[in-house]
Amino acid sequence: MHRKKFIASFIPLTIAASSIKSKSSLSYNKKIKLPPYLKTGDCIGITCPAGYISADAIRPAVELMESWGFNIEIGKTVGKRHFTLGGTDEERTADLQYMLDAPHIKAIMCARGGYGVVRIIDQLNFDGLMQHTKWVIGFSDITVLHNHIHSNCNLATIHSKMCNSFPVNWSLAEPIQADNILSIKQALVGDSMIYKTLPSSFNRLGTVTAPLIGGNLSLLASLTGSKSDINTKGKILFIEDTGEYLYNIDRMMYNLLRSKKLEGLAGLIVGGFKLKADDADEEFGGTLQSVVMEKVKNFDFPVCFEFPVGHQKNNFALKCGVVHTLQVSENGAILQSKL
Repeated sequence: MHRKKFIASFIPLTIAASSIKSKSSLSYNKKIKLPPYLKTGDCIGITCPAGYISADAIRPAVELMESWGFNIEIGKTVGKRHFTLGGTDEERTADLQYMLDAPHIKAIMCARGGYGVVRIIDQLNFDGLMQHTKWVIGFSDITVLHNHIHSNCNLATIHSKMCNSFPVNWSLAEPIQADNILSIKQALVGDSMIYKTLPSSFNRLGTVTAPLIGGNLSLLASLTGSKSDINTKGKILFIEDTGEYLYNIDRMMYNLLRSKKLEGLAGLIVGGFKLKADDADEEFGGTLQSVVMEKVKNFDFPVCFEFPVGHQKNNFALKCGVVHTLQVSENGAILQSKL
């Protein structure tokens, strides 16, 4: 999606559409804890709770975030490697635990996704995070952290690109890439966040105000029934995924349906989905849109497709747990954070 297809600005937008159903009195938890927004001189820690990344690979991110006025502390797992992981389970646990506990660290940037957070989540103690609240940043495998923190700490987090997505040369970055990275800074300093998408014939119209939660669909499904599972009632849920067959998406959407995560949902945002082509003679049939709409046909909440979030260039920062207004009309969709 070209950068002109959505808006990331600080000017309140409204939609005048009498055909849009509005839900402004949904029951949701209004007591979400908001970590302090960052100011010049604050420290951001970088750690690898999932996959491996080298020190050279994070250098562009370090330099850019320093240019924003932040101090950067590089964790011990950066450059560590245990097969595909950023160090052993013990090393990754210790590094993330230190950053969760350290009062001087005001935000934790996960260096990359991949796999591994689920291996350490039950060994982490979040008492320090609750005492010294801070922003946890990342996406993909970091969905485990977002949902665990939301469910157990009731604390807002930031779903966004990570160090491995920063441009090597900022002056040569594509506008869409630069806008994505700058949205991380906007989220960290407390700017109002507004995103707009083009209309889709698959969208279901409506307006709702509720907390925003979600992440990678595979991770959301895999967390069902665990301590990291999430309560979706009265929430706007966003989903994205990559490298899956359509039948796997169908299975995971059934997981959301059968686990009652679609019941009482305030709204659904469908982001980027990079699907694998079906094997020859094993075509599943249908489309992503038909698979999703089949599962939500008995509900009336608004649904938005092609939102700029996921494993793609247009993956903008979203504040998980924070109240947002989602407006879906014939003119497209607008998502605006309230904090």
